[in-house]
Amino acid sequence: MTGVRRIDEIIQENADRLAVALENHMRTSFMPDARKELRAFSAGEAAELLGIDPARLRKLHFDDKIPVVEADARGRRMYTAADLIGIRRSLEEQSRKRGTFLPGRREGDRVQVIAVANYKGGSSKTTTSIHLAQRLALRGYRVLAIDIDPQGSLTTMFGYTPETEFQGGGNIYDAIRYEDPVPMREVIRKTYFPNLDLAAAGLVLAEFEHETPRALHERREPMFFKRLGLAIDQVEADYDIVVIDCPPQLGFLTMSALIAATTVLITVIPSMLDIASMNQFLQMTAGLLNVVASYGASLEYDNLKFLITRFEPSDGPQAQMAGFLRALFAEQVMTNTFLKSTAVSDAGLTQQTLYEVDRSEFNRNTYDRAVESINQVSSELEGLVQAAWGRN
Repeated sequence: MTGVRRIDEIIQENADRLAVALENHMRTSFMPDARKELRAFSAGEAAELLGIDPARLRKLHFDDKIPVVEADARGRRMYTAADLIGIRRSLEEQSRKRGTFLPGRREGDRVQVIAVANYKGGSSKTTTSIHLAQRLALRGYRVLAIDIDPQGSLTTMFGYTPETEFQGGGNIYDAIRYEDPVPMREVIRKTYFPNLDLAAAGLVLAEFEHETPRALHERREPMFFKRLGLAIDQVEADYDIVVIDCPPQLGFLTMSALIAATTVLITVIPSMLDIASMNQFLQMTAGLLNVVASYGASLEYDNLKFLITRFEPSDGPQAQMAGFLRALFAEQVMTNTFLKSTAVSDAGLTQQTLYEVDRSEFNRNTYDRAVESINQVSSELEGLVQAAWGRN
């Protein structure tokens, strides 16, 4: 037949057009160099991040007890993330209680590795991962975000285009591949967030899923479930917390993250369909973990938690399903929920998070409600981290 095109040609053409459009969108959104930058924070936001009252922050400036942050003509101060780090260090030196303002690891504490997982896409897994990583970094922790999803959504949220920028390497696959893996440090990139680094993803990660069956047949060491953990071990002294964004499937990559983790956070939308899907995920995960345990994998976790996401408290069926989960799993369900919000979705249109966008661009009540939601989730998770280190 004449005039009929092969579907692979059409798909490739669409992929190329989309890649160019996305790159142009990035350049338009983040002029002039097409790289994202972190905004400055108001005095109220800075005080909240530092864990002090705004009045105390003003007094600290007045008494010259913290580094200078210049005020504008109206007397308002805007704080960069670097300013906050400097203030934290100063306050920690003045504090009677160690770790009040620099809450990270101490000697003997092991790095906390949080794997954010779900078998079903659309559960706000990546949205949760990046907001938690950014919030924890702003709270004073040294954070490494690892994207092991070949789709690279987390990587994209950090301002990269995985399909074009990592074709020659430089992503997490290079550190866990079977043939000549590179040192983990070589694939880690600084981000525009101080205290937050990234090990990026790319489509080449899919090769790990294809190569592992052959590696298992050939009994290649280290086995697949050890490789990510060993890569993290190479740099663990540099970080307090590692956040891993898993693929929305139960493959070798997800299993490697579950074995490397100290905490597993399963995101779930409180609907019957999503909970039924999660049941399949749990059933298959338990069986596969049992198999890898027989090959020497450690299955000791500090925490296994369910996080209710995209939650609408006024939605009766959702509230009912949330109650159903809490009745079943009790304290394994996190107390706080990640609310569904147009602020989150609108920020995502420009590949930004709630911590990156300007509050003035949104309905303030909507924005504040969404930020409070993720802040409470992050604080609860922070409490789990501190408890794992033997602190309140």
